[in-house]
Amino acid sequence: MMFEKLKALSEKYSEINERLMQPETVNDPSLYRDLMKEYSSLTPLIEKYREYEAAEESLKEAEELRREETDREFLKVIDEQYETAKADISRLSEELKIMLLPKDPNDNRSVIMEIRAGAGGEEAALFAHSLMRMYTMYADSKRWKVEILNLNETELGGVKEAEFSVEGEGAYSRLKYESGVHRVQRVPETESQGRIQTSTATVAVLPEAENAELQIDDKELKIDVFRSSGAGGQHINKTESAVRITHLPTGLVVECQDERSQQKNRERAMKVLCSRLLEMKQAELDKAYASERRSQIGTGDRSERIRTYNFPESRVSDHRIGLTLYKLDYILNGGLDEVIDALATADQAAKLAKEAES
Repeated sequence: MMFEKLKALSEKYSEINERLMQPETVNDPSLYRDLMKEYSSLTPLIEKYREYEAAEESLKEAEELRREETDREFLKVIDEQYETAKADISRLSEELKIMLLPKDPNDNRSVIMEIRAGAGGEEAALFAHSLMRMYTMYADSKRWKVEILNLNETELGGVKEAEFSVEGEGAYSRLKYESGVHRVQRVPETESQGRIQTSTATVAVLPEAENAELQIDDKELKIDVFRSSGAGGQHINKTESAVRITHLPTGLVVECQDERSQQKNRERAMKVLCSRLLEMKQAELDKAYASERRSQIGTGDRSERIRTYNFPESRVSDHRIGLTLYKLDYILNGGLDEVIDALATADQAAKLAKEAES
């Protein structure tokens, strides 16, 4: 079944290649762009499939030479070729299975991230700040662009809530596993008796909506403007530049007060609103999407506890896959790849098992 699909895709790839060289395609920028996009998306898979075919050919050749050859020294060379080809076929077959798994349609999108302090008062707000810093440093390591959309800080430098965009190809494919409740266990600086306190923060990762995907009628929006306020309620802006947008049909409310310009705050608030509406639309109307979300590691639900950061033991534990790493400082400084790689691998394994059942 898998190789029938690969053969069909290989034929399609060759057809697209021929069409790309035809004058009528070259003279039609829109058609050429669409075909080139499809050709580029198929290229890694087809190249891997051709590696597989080459390994099969090498194995077949070795088997034929084994039957005909009598020279012992040359037989050793043939045996090496046979074993190498056999190992390559096994490895490439598994890689092709993973490449053929259904893709999350949002994987190449940029994201909107929302972080909110949960239980634990000021300690939870300080932890939320640490999470925001961790994701910002991780984004920097990937050369993704981070833009603060809304930030509500405390007097001690904590974060009550923060919304920011992370722009870069594949941002959602890596960060989508971060949605849920993050828990911290540490001794607060204000704790005189050295008792460990447990606090939480919630993280939501939304695929960024594109303008063409949602049509929002201005009549559906209630827009309020007010003065931006800083930590402790102190006014940091004497003009009414902060914006609050309420989407009347759903009751969703978005605030943005990070910019001094009312127009910029409005644009950023709309960006967040559109991403939230897109998530709701996909979850409600697209059953295939909803099923795909459930098949990811965890549900992506903000109420699900996904990870614990234990300071006394310098330990990070991801509860969804039973992963424990004693690299707390490294991870909080943006070293998330090892955790995310493990989550992506477990996600692939779950999908492969599901494919095998069907």
